[in-house]
Amino acid sequence: MKEKARQSTTKYEDFKYVLQDAGNLYLGAGFSYEELLEAETVPFKLKAILSHYILKESASETTLESEFYYLKEDTFLYETYRQLKTKVKVQVQREKKSLTGKTSLIYQEKIFTLQELAAVNLARKKASGMLIREIIISKLGMMTFSV
Repeated sequence: MKEKARQSTTKYEDFKYVLQDAGNLYLGAGFSYEELLEAETVPFKLKAILSHYILKESASETTLESEFYYLKEDTFLYETYRQLKTKVKVQVQREKKSLTGKTSLIYQEKIFTLQELAAVNLARKKASGMLIREIIISKLGMMTFSV
């Protein structure tokens, strides 16, 4: 009985991941700040930046998705993420025409710089059906950030 209940419940785990390559750190936008601090795969330097700078301005239960969706250019959080050379992978809706002339909405992935994302106002984000999927932090930006 418990097994069936466990299988039927869905978790929002698809966008909670930490990946790294030589130059960047990729964070799934489903993470809250609290979950990032608890995750073992998150580098210590990022945890220190989160606890010393970002959590002083934002709540620990805030997800990265909502943080970046509502991020404004004239805030301390924006400057902190700008110093980290952050980019954001988003999905936006666009119309696609078929050969028969029918139009349908599809999602297209784009990578925005922090400045480009903050320049898009909230009404345009909602109109385009924008979804924040991934936060890309430069390792060079993280290395040069002094805590």
